Amino acid sequence: MSHIGDAATLPVTWWKSSASAAQSECVECGIIDDQHVAVRDSKNPNGPALVFSRAALSAFAAAAAAGEFGCIE
Repeated sequence: MSHIGDAATLPVTWWKSSASAAQSECVECGIIDDQHVAVRDSKNPNGPALVFSRAALSAFAAAAAAGEFGCIE
């Protein structure tokens, strides 16, 4: 994982889940290349982004979907 200071400088098209609807508390993803994906806060497009390998992001999403991180309420 690496860090980019201004996500808007990345040459990607950002998208968020269609399940997010009109909610504003979302993350957006952008494909950098065949191996890397960036993730940013949709409310702060010029804020930082984290860059993950596709394998790492896929593993995280699978673990979250399986409930491995618990629930914060």
